[in-house]
Amino acid sequence: MANKLPYRRDVYTTPEGINPEEYIVATYIVCGEFKDYVKLAAEIAVEQSFGTWVPVAAETPELVEKHAAKVIGAFEVPDYTANTPAGPRQAVLRIAFPIINFGPRIPNLLTAVIGNISMIKGLKLVDLEFPPSYLKGFPGPQFGVDGIRKMLDVPERPLLNNMIKPCAGLSPDVAGKLFYETAVGGIDIIKDDELIADTTYSSIADRTRECMKAEKAAFEETGEHTIYFCNVTDTPNKILDNAKAALDEGANGLMINPFTAGIGCIQMIAEANFGVPIMTHPDFVGSNSWSPYQGLSAHLTLGKLSRMAGSDVVVYPTSYGKIDINKESYVKVAFVCQNKMSDLKPIWPMPSGGAHAGMTKVLVDDCGKDIVIGCGAAVHAHPMGPRAGARALRQAVDAYMQDVDLREYAANHKELQVALDLWGVAGEKEIFGLKA
Repeated sequence: MANKLPYRRDVYTTPEGINPEEYIVATYIVCGEFKDYVKLAAEIAVEQSFGTWVPVAAETPELVEKHAAKVIGAFEVPDYTANTPAGPRQAVLRIAFPIINFGPRIPNLLTAVIGNISMIKGLKLVDLEFPPSYLKGFPGPQFGVDGIRKMLDVPERPLLNNMIKPCAGLSPDVAGKLFYETAVGGIDIIKDDELIADTTYSSIADRTRECMKAEKAAFEETGEHTIYFCNVTDTPNKILDNAKAALDEGANGLMINPFTAGIGCIQMIAEANFGVPIMTHPDFVGSNSWSPYQGLSAHLTLGKLSRMAGSDVVVYPTSYGKIDINKESYVKVAFVCQNKMSDLKPIWPMPSGGAHAGMTKVLVDDCGKDIVIGCGAAVHAHPMGPRAGARALRQAVDAYMQDVDLREYAANHKELQVALDLWGVAGEKEIFGLKA
């Protein structure tokens, strides 16, 4: 008789009806032509627990109680009580998933909270709430904000990153020369770009050797260390070998493209305890986070999940640059990286993607001083060369820290003046299609 009822009453409860230490709460928005959002919520809970659309023989009440996801909230927006108009509807659904079903493993977690239902038209996962006991099962960032500040002996100001450009085609010795120029110019962190990892023309070992030679030479000249994040992205069975090859040549940072390799690969590297910080790159994240109606929100992929898995620095686009991300999403990623998340260390958001010296003030005003400002072409395309491009960025940060207007500071700093003449100051006007 129970199986003929219109609602699966056994999977409904309230937020107060679950033990919060035993569940992860997922929040979804759903938009489209649906008749009953309360019933839809239960169908999602059952699908993501038992994978069946009708009850089966082994689905005992005891099993449902222990392993079924529970609907703890379903709300239509606007919140109609009577006379719901015809046409598309919008709802917010909150579903609690039993941790016992997947444990502290991100691939299994994602399979539970956004697996088969990712194919439901108009459904997007917008948040996950984790109990502190669950987060303890993840490595989290080993260094975070304070650890990287200590590595670089930079106690307060924002950090600067440069991506070696062009992305592909450079031999190890040319990469090393560019590394030296930008490091001497004042860049704190230099990373491989996402398009180069272990290639026939630039192996991880050869490139790391040249870059770390350059790091040593720059340190001897400036007294400032530089972190080199070597891209070790590959098939999962090769990532650890790539990491060891980079570390054998002195790499003091590792980078991975987690959304192509699999976000669980961050956790794999972190749990290997290599003793160097980890950076994650956002390529491919648009395929599951940029649609307003599908996938999962960017602050989850780039923020919460990356931080849990072990990232120390998260690269992602700024709303002022060349990638179409709105300001609210860009700021939310930074907040999720920096704000308290149980005992996980805060990590560095790295807004980039068309960033330049003229954006320094808006980026730090938006996200605070605990950010890495990521600039690629703004360094290597500087008319006076990459060393001058790096100096222009450092001068822009110095101006901010001294609370001096950027234009005023540039009057006595030629490298910054040239950069501002070419790319402008954010908020003044649009230059070269960038949202300056």
